[in-house]
Amino acid sequence: MKQLNWGVIVIYLDQAASSFPKPDEVIHAMTEVMTEYAANPGRGGHALSMRAGSIIDRTRQEMATFFGFDHPERVCFTSNATAALNQAIKGLPFEKGDHVLTTSYEHNSVRRPLEYLKKTKGIQVDYVNTGETEAFDLEAFAKKITPYTKLIVVSHGSNLTGKIMPIELIGELAREKNIPFLVDAAQTAGILPIHMTKMNIDLLAFPGHKGLLGPQGTGVLLVGKEIHLTPIHHGGTGSSSELIDQPDSLPERLESGTLNTPGIAGLLAGLTAVKAMGIDSIRAHEKRLTELLIRGLENIQFVTTYGPITDRLGVVPFTIEGIDSHEIAIILDQHYKIAVRAGLHCTPLGHETIGTSSQGTVRISVGPYNTEEEILKVIEAIEEIVDGYFG
Repeated sequence: MKQLNWGVIVIYLDQAASSFPKPDEVIHAMTEVMTEYAANPGRGGHALSMRAGSIIDRTRQEMATFFGFDHPERVCFTSNATAALNQAIKGLPFEKGDHVLTTSYEHNSVRRPLEYLKKTKGIQVDYVNTGETEAFDLEAFAKKITPYTKLIVVSHGSNLTGKIMPIELIGELAREKNIPFLVDAAQTAGILPIHMTKMNIDLLAFPGHKGLLGPQGTGVLLVGKEIHLTPIHHGGTGSSSELIDQPDSLPERLESGTLNTPGIAGLLAGLTAVKAMGIDSIRAHEKRLTELLIRGLENIQFVTTYGPITDRLGVVPFTIEGIDSHEIAIILDQHYKIAVRAGLHCTPLGHETIGTSSQGTVRISVGPYNTEEEILKVIEAIEEIVDGYFG
């Protein structure tokens, strides 16, 4: 449990939205920037600007190494994963009749840009229903590829059910067909191993504020060597100021405007904390908590959980028969001081997949700082809610 500044003890179980609490190192790194060198990186030759630029360059290098990528200069910073995904999708040279293959578990940060391109450029999109369990029918997925398929985009892990997609197998398929492969790692960066080279990933997008334990307002797009994107933002880049067009070189081509130096420094500190804990240890811890939670919920009458049986992320959606999901979340928050999320979770197609479009679900999501004691308190609270309605 986390003691918040206003004195209320909160059990925070909305980690799939944003990780909390943050490591002390993140807070220290951001404070250090703001108090010691909050100058514009890459916009001057003075010492403070150089120091700011140095922390950003170091973060690029550390990100590239962590994700098995050989080109730190093609590590591009954005404001969040949504911005990274928009740049990746809208920056590709689509033409009328082109085809994109994706899944029914995609977040709106993938679906809405694709739907925008359907309207504005006349592309075609297939949202393949990959089912609720951990099974993935690669053969059926591959059959959806057409001669006009110009992109495969897949969410590595569902923010609704925790379903994990076999991105290594999908990457092999994409490479075999010579189709660019974009992975949305919003729920898996810092939790599951990702190696861009070995997994044949051409574009990798993720936020800094979830599994990487960094601050909000940070995101990253890793752009493979063979991928050429048209920037969706134009402006100052700190170099090549004489050009009337964006520079051709990365990362400047995709990084108009002043970068978020405090946020990027915090992101580096978050990554450092993740590496110190070890993603295998983080994954094992979250898996234990998830299994404990599911066992407890499944023993409560009128409660239904959704998602894979075993191989899943630390994300558990559930419903209570006859009770609105938002009402459950409000009771948990106001009466028990337990923070969860209710609704459609920005993935309406995912809810169609599991059959919860009409009522949504309550989503509990765990992180590295959650404890078994907290999970047991949540189970007890849900038991009390059920007893209050049906007892």
